[in-house]
Amino acid sequence: MNSIEIRLKELGIDLPVASAPVANYVPYVKSGNLVFISGQISKIDEMTVGGRLGEDLSVEEGQLAAKLSALNLLAQMKAACDGDLTRVKRIVKLGGFVQSTADATLADIPKVINGCSDIMVAVFGDAGKHARFAVSAPSLPLDVAVEIDAIIEIS
Repeated sequence: MNSIEIRLKELGIDLPVASAPVANYVPYVKSGNLVFISGQISKIDEMTVGGRLGEDLSVEEGQLAAKLSALNLLAQMKAACDGDLTRVKRIVKLGGFVQSTADATLADIPKVINGCSDIMVAVFGDAGKHARFAVSAPSLPLDVAVEIDAIIEIS
């Protein structure tokens, strides 16, 4: 086991299998030493966190949704790195969408996406610190609560 696999085990994280795209796109694109990962939703196998923040979803439930998206992002990273997450040099940027009502507390949107950001820092340390955006969306595919994409640098 490499250092990232050991860290995942210490954190109690089992990565899902990288999911196939559901439309006409690819899960990631490599360009030079950057990997652009398509949006990953808050669904793994039969576990889905859906709904709208401000209506039927609390900040804590939203953070769980963001954690599911983070696990899916990690699975895509692993696939892009030919199974070796030690190739990840930096999480460059995350882009987070939170399905929410128009009157949801705007300060809660970044708190939800912290569920993903926290995982990236826990797994990769300083290399997991990233730029990001976190925005509200009136609806997301499959009624999921969160969708997050990423740009990473690899060796």
